[in-house]
Amino acid sequence: MLGFCTSPRFVEHDTGADHPERADRIRAIFAAVRAAGLVGSPNPLGEFPLEFDVLPAGRPVLEIEPQIADPMWLATVHPPAYVESVRKRCAQGKGLLDEEDTMVCPASFEIALLSVGAALTCADAVATGQVRRAFAAVRPPGHHALAERAMGFCLFANVAIAARYLQVRHRVERIAIVDFDVHHGNGTQACFESDPNVLFVSLHQDPRTCYPGSGYEWEIGVQAGRGFTLNVPLPPGTGDVEYLQAMRQRVIPALDDFHPEMLLLSAGFDAHRNDPLADLRLTEEGFAQITDLLVESAQQNCDGKILSVLEGGYHLKALAQSVVRHMIAMQG
Repeated sequence: MLGFCTSPRFVEHDTGADHPERADRIRAIFAAVRAAGLVGSPNPLGEFPLEFDVLPAGRPVLEIEPQIADPMWLATVHPPAYVESVRKRCAQGKGLLDEEDTMVCPASFEIALLSVGAALTCADAVATGQVRRAFAAVRPPGHHALAERAMGFCLFANVAIAARYLQVRHRVERIAIVDFDVHHGNGTQACFESDPNVLFVSLHQDPRTCYPGSGYEWEIGVQAGRGFTLNVPLPPGTGDVEYLQAMRQRVIPALDDFHPEMLLLSAGFDAHRNDPLADLRLTEEGFAQITDLLVESAQQNCDGKILSVLEGGYHLKALAQSVVRHMIAMQG
């Protein structure tokens, strides 16, 4: 059984209609999962005017209601002073949280806690056997958030916090994280670069050509964690064939060698050929095949247990259709 966790409240994180990480991303996903038959309940956000290509039919999923995260779990990654600074900045009204492009509004702090909470709720569901795999469609995303700095649309490190939560609450010792967002997961890497119990793998566009400018092959971890960070930078123009080759030759063997107890995914869909923020050329079918490979690895290594959390993806139709293909592939 696949669990699916999201909330209409995610649209309350108001970044503006023209911002890439905007509320319409969740509206598009709500519309697509219903069009594909994955979710049968009425759309709480109403109809969304987006014409999809023919979507494959998926089996109904178990809808999971997210809970707002207890701030104590944020402290596994973020110092309390940073969390408080985010709360205060959001309370001041709409504007930038960082010096670049991370927009917030008065509701953003609570919605960011809900984003973390959705990841933790799904972590509970997978760890306790309620579902075998789960996908959390959340915003704001999290993989760029550093311990004491917001960046790249991210306030809190959703997947990193979920990994720490699994270690503490559910005693999951060995966790693998695969980040297939087109941008390097610099925040997640920073959290675990010295931890030998977390394998972090990021496939992303060559950092010489893409934000945030990190994720070189020589970044392999530090101290006890040396060798447990794997970066796979890919040149602009990389399509499905080359990407899947990198998965088979580098990522899957690393996962099999590490033999995790659970697999976490930072599921970004901005490597799609239509996405406006980068220059990789994946298709919806490519994302489905990537997911197939990861599911097969999880079946061999951790009884199929996967927690997947949404990161990027900024072309609405491509994002929504890719999410559907990802979820159907997660069903196995």
